[in-house]
Amino acid sequence: MDDPIAALSDGPKTAFSPSYGLREGALSPLETLAQSVSTIAPSTSPTLTFPLVFVLAGQGMAIAYLIAMLLMVLVGLCIADFARESSSPGSLYVYTRRSLPPVFSAVSAWALFFAYVTTAAATLSGFVAYVYICLGTLPDRIQSHIPHIPAIVFATLGTIAAAAIAYRDVKVSARLMLYIEGISVSLIAIVVAMLLWKHGFHLDRPQFDVHTIHFRGVGLGVMLAIFSFVGFESATTLGAEARNPLHSIPRAVVRSALLAGVFFVACSYGETLGFRNSPVTLDASLAPFHFLSAQVGAPILGPIIDIGVMVSQFAATLACIIAASRVMLLMAHHGLTSSRLTQTSAAHDTPGAASLLTAVLAFLPAGILALRGIPSTDILGWMGTLAVYGFLTAYGIVAVALAVHLKRESRLTPAKAVLATAAALGMLLAMAGNFYPVPPAPLRYFPFIYLGYLAIALLWLKLAPKPTATPA
Repeated sequence: MDDPIAALSDGPKTAFSPSYGLREGALSPLETLAQSVSTIAPSTSPTLTFPLVFVLAGQGMAIAYLIAMLLMVLVGLCIADFARESSSPGSLYVYTRRSLPPVFSAVSAWALFFAYVTTAAATLSGFVAYVYICLGTLPDRIQSHIPHIPAIVFATLGTIAAAAIAYRDVKVSARLMLYIEGISVSLIAIVVAMLLWKHGFHLDRPQFDVHTIHFRGVGLGVMLAIFSFVGFESATTLGAEARNPLHSIPRAVVRSALLAGVFFVACSYGETLGFRNSPVTLDASLAPFHFLSAQVGAPILGPIIDIGVMVSQFAATLACIIAASRVMLLMAHHGLTSSRLTQTSAAHDTPGAASLLTAVLAFLPAGILALRGIPSTDILGWMGTLAVYGFLTAYGIVAVALAVHLKRESRLTPAKAVLATAAALGMLLAMAGNFYPVPPAPLRYFPFIYLGYLAIALLWLKLAPKPTATPA
């Protein structure tokens, strides 16, 4: 049997995959949700991504996030349909493998792995950026005794710590990520709620007035807003390790998209309102919650939120390494990469070799650019843009795969057809926003970097020896 997923019924087919040496049933539904939430790292978007989206969307930032949320929920519903029928550490790759020709499933696997690795590089750079912001809040008498530490040092330490945790215990990793993100999101929500209370609970019309927002800018902002959501599907990579995966994983995927989306829309609305008459605009603010917390009379929350964001960026790096390593594990079992990466740690039941390699691959772009003196916030933006290419590719393919899968089993209803079509078209339109209008350098070169990566991956697929059997 050359496919690891076996059909068990004649109706809606429920399928399972081997554990591939991973610890089966180790994660509770809440810990499974934590994987998706931590990869999204919702607390980091209001501080790092919102200023970038505001540059494009301006007063329409909340609308941009609302549209992005709707697109991600559409994709999440497509993924959840597959996740109710099969569980595997291969995530979206396995979903497409049973429905589409091998080349499409291979592209989805390589695209997803690329997306997780570049997101890890982005969040690692965000971690470094907030290390400096947190150090800058220390009293002058303390700062004067701290020598300047190069960014490469913090990037190295962050990578080593994330790799060590990912290698050792996925359950400890999930709990750690859940606690960190919960505290950070709660503090940000408190500041936003206080801000809305101060301004009064009424509709802020400039954010919805056609005369004050530019829809072209909103459209461009949607593309960048999607980066705030990417990774919401990463709970699917825990198929072998989640408890009751056919129920907990689809719920985690849809809930993470919805919860993060509501949080992003509310925060983008509140931040746009809070910065309207400020001496510094939102896009020029390096630590927006310093200003916002002071505005609501709780300045002490600003530095605390900064610390939470710093740790949250580390947690997101960890979550991406966990997700990428499990995708790579299954890719290795299916001959898409070296068979040496099929090994799991006997002591910890984690994909040790894949985890370490993933951590190194995430570190390289962040570390090299840091050595060249590129600001960490720029590295975050560049790596995040590259990551979106990979996620949009995987999301679009899985939407098409759902329609083909249901059609093949005579279960394609008009509602499901509309869902899959809308999700696929949404991803296609979002991808097109990266090509036209032509962005400035270096962003204009990123599509070619991504296409070059896929070309190399497909060449490997053609030349690499095929596995004789899929291990159980």
